[in-house]
Amino acid sequence: MLFRDDPWPEGTPSWVDLMVPDQAKAVAFYSGLFGWDVQAGGEETGFYGMATVAGRPVAGIGQTPPGQEMPAVWTTYLSVSDVDKSATAITEASGQIVMPVMDVMEEGRMAVAVDPGGAAFGLWEAGNHTGTQVTAAPGTMAWNECMSRDYPAARAFYEQVFGYGIQDLSTDEFTYAVLLLDGRPVGGVGALPDSVPSDVPSHWDTYFSVADADASAARAVELGGRALGEPFDSPYGRQVRIADDQGVTFLVVSPNEQSGKPEGWED
Repeated sequence: MLFRDDPWPEGTPSWVDLMVPDQAKAVAFYSGLFGWDVQAGGEETGFYGMATVAGRPVAGIGQTPPGQEMPAVWTTYLSVSDVDKSATAITEASGQIVMPVMDVMEEGRMAVAVDPGGAAFGLWEAGNHTGTQVTAAPGTMAWNECMSRDYPAARAFYEQVFGYGIQDLSTDEFTYAVLLLDGRPVGGVGALPDSVPSDVPSHWDTYFSVADADASAARAVELGGRALGEPFDSPYGRQVRIADDQGVTFLVVSPNEQSGKPEGWED
């Protein structure tokens, strides 16, 4: 288990949150799955729930505001030092700002954008809230990636806006690149395979670390969710996609013999 108190470097996926029609139902599901302790904020926050591991924030769970039509999804937020400057860079690179820059009390500043391929993501400029403070432990964010209907445009966009280096892992079977900051992997961008139904749009995926992917998939089903396929081994861990009890998808990944346990991991 690793802790971090400082703001994350520019371009790092630093936070994820979930906005759903039934916040209480989501809190019950994810607390049951990951062991999160979720504390709701006051009325001024819209009763936004802060999920914690070891007493430190790792993710947010909020209620869809009344009268607003918003998709129920996990949103990945990329850390930025100047959200206004980043918003301008996004529009210059053919992206769109769909939720204008706003102050979140003293916690920070944010915006929500859509890349040229149609995938939505957030920007977070840290104030009192720096983002996730725990990594390398069950129930924490493990990986974030953009899976796009327009891979060339998405890859070029993220390179231009955030200055990522690229490690191309593409083969004849798939198209995928790791996004690098100072040579360090922080996320990925890939092409949605042809096997994915055409009604699935470009999107950012969130992976959460778990001690046992198979057990987590079974537990999700017990909690009213679904395992979307069987757990499988990859060079990066054993993983499976899950839909929660409100239909929101995410992935869980656990270390396996191929990947090994990350430094500092605690079951």
